[in-house]
Amino acid sequence: MNGEELQEIIERLDLIEFRQELLFNNTGIDRSMFEYGITRKQYQSIMNLMDEFREKIDSGKHCSHGEFENKMYAILPDHYGDYHMCEEFAKGFMDEGRWEEVFMALYGDMPKYSYLKKEQ
Repeated sequence: MNGEELQEIIERLDLIEFRQELLFNNTGIDRSMFEYGITRKQYQSIMNLMDEFREKIDSGKHCSHGEFENKMYAILPDHYGDYHMCEEFAKGFMDEGRWEEVFMALYGDMPKYSYLKKEQ
């Protein structure tokens, strides 16, 4: 077995372990990540993206869902153009009490989410 084959096995094992963790956690966002086939590395990049947008919002910078979605597509190029996925992830995190301000800043003004502003 050469180094390249070994690296491939290690990456495959990590993917299997990560997917098992998602299934074990069984939260809404974890189920979404599992269904979209997100890897551990992509998951970490998504967490970093959510932090990046939190920092922008906290510093008063304008953020748009289009900007967020384009950055998400850079992380997940196989899902390019799937804005529903981007919205689903942001909403999933909010539903878990994580990055609520990010979802509300990006998608909270959409008529279908007007009920969320009434709850706040």
